[in-house]
Amino acid sequence: MRVLREEICRQPEVLWAQRSDKIYLTVSLPDAKDVSVKCTPEGLFSFSATGAQGEPFSLSLELFDTIILEGSKTNIGLRNIICSIQKEKKGWWKRLLKSEEKPAPYIKVDWNKWCDEDEEDSASSLPSDDDYGGADGKDDSSDDDGLLYLPDLEKARGK
Repeated sequence: MRVLREEICRQPEVLWAQRSDKIYLTVSLPDAKDVSVKCTPEGLFSFSATGAQGEPFSLSLELFDTIILEGSKTNIGLRNIICSIQKEKKGWWKRLLKSEEKPAPYIKVDWNKWCDEDEEDSASSLPSDDDYGGADGKDDSSDDDGLLYLPDLEKARGK
């Protein structure tokens, strides 16, 4: 009798942040290939990809509330995959996932993108991930998408 070995998938690290109208999910997976991101209006988010060494990665999340597919975008960069997911109802979610259990250890808050409810107006003037990429949400530039936006330091010093 031959036993087929089931391929074990690993979960990539996922960073999340929110605004009143969006959820940002950043999947940290450098040099990912065969990336697949799927969402349903009910808030089911699934991701799969192949890592740089050919190892499979996948995860499925049941988001806290419903979403709008047409307003959601995915940007596949060199170091990570950034998903901007539009909430169906504007408002702040108590947590990312529907389940009240503690989230898996690979799901973490993205403090670089996070803003509190009372800070949202001032944060809207900052560049967001929605500012990058074409109509299909994919960035065709050769810039390193894994780095944060930093202003030109020479200009900031007044030189």
